[in-house]
Amino acid sequence: MIPDREQAEQLLSWANELNPGAWIDHSRTVARAAETIAGKCRLDANRAFVSGLLHDIGRYEGFRELHHIYAGYELLNAKGYDLIADICLSHSFPTGNIGEFFGKNDCEPEEIETIKTFLSGRAYSDYDKLIQLCDSIGTAAGVTLIEVRVIDVIRRHGFNDMSLNKIEAYFELKTYFDKLCGVNIYDLFYGEIREVSFR
Repeated sequence: MIPDREQAEQLLSWANELNPGAWIDHSRTVARAAETIAGKCRLDANRAFVSGLLHDIGRYEGFRELHHIYAGYELLNAKGYDLIADICLSHSFPTGNIGEFFGKNDCEPEEIETIKTFLSGRAYSDYDKLIQLCDSIGTAAGVTLIEVRVIDVIRRHGFNDMSLNKIEAYFELKTYFDKLCGVNIYDLFYGEIREVSFR
């Protein structure tokens, strides 16, 4: 149900050969951040790392927007990695609303229905929430503040009427994990955040 680290790294390397780009380093940052936070709040650090590493694996197809979510889900399900496949669908929707996606909807109607059905029946686990949070602080350059990451994404993909709800949800996720870990999660990456956010 979950690939080991070596299998996950091989998958990411394969995807990089098909579609190299900053998304690979972003995925590595998300994986590292998820592993660190998971270790602090007694979640499975290996599952967190692999989930972060493969959350955007659907980008192997090339430059796609919403479709990368479905493509990753389909790819990992076909390999029997259903728990990580679910992360592909959940990672961009902290409130469970497909309309809050930053970017264009380039999915086929049946793909949209699959995503909507998934989201409508999903009670998010701590792993879903963790990858959502780490996706909101993980850049290709390293861990940063939510504000810095969100503004970068908005500049590249746009803002819609529902985007503010998504941004608020990211801050709620940070509060949730601050409490779960018993520490401000930014403190776990203080030097890195300072370097990435304020250079």
